[in-house]
Amino acid sequence: MTAQNLYSLTANNIKGQKFNFDELKGKTVLIVNVASKCGYTNQYGGLQKLYEKYHSRGLEILGFPCNQFLWQEPGNGDEIQSFCTLNYGVNFPIMEKIEVNGSGASPVYDYLKSQKDQPGKLFGRTRDVKWNFEKFLIDKNGNVVNRFGSSFTPQQLEAEIEKIL
Repeated sequence: MTAQNLYSLTANNIKGQKFNFDELKGKTVLIVNVASKCGYTNQYGGLQKLYEKYHSRGLEILGFPCNQFLWQEPGNGDEIQSFCTLNYGVNFPIMEKIEVNGSGASPVYDYLKSQKDQPGKLFGRTRDVKWNFEKFLIDKNGNVVNRFGSSFTPQQLEAEIEKIL
């Protein structure tokens, strides 16, 4: 069953502690499915730069590790956190590893996908997440305002983030 709104959701952080999405009320949020062994992994650096630049103005970034795409996130929570911190200086919240598609998909991703389809090159629009580092941008009222494919760099999102901060 899909959640009624963003703020009714919960997820566990990388340490297994419950995170209530109602803590995000009034914030602009970028949710990204991440992986440490992907061609887009260097986007961690760009995400961290966005976080440093806009966090004080109300931007929150949540990274959700996912191992569904060619097993590019094989690590456990401690390994993932260590990788992010040591290689990219990440200090935005990294959540517990999840699935983003299929019957085992996280309720967070079921909700996000129900709110905004992804444009598809061959078959029109699709709900499924296509690859690592797909991004959902959410406004201060909890509305999913845009969805960006993996090839969109964090820097390419900056103007849109600025508009809704």
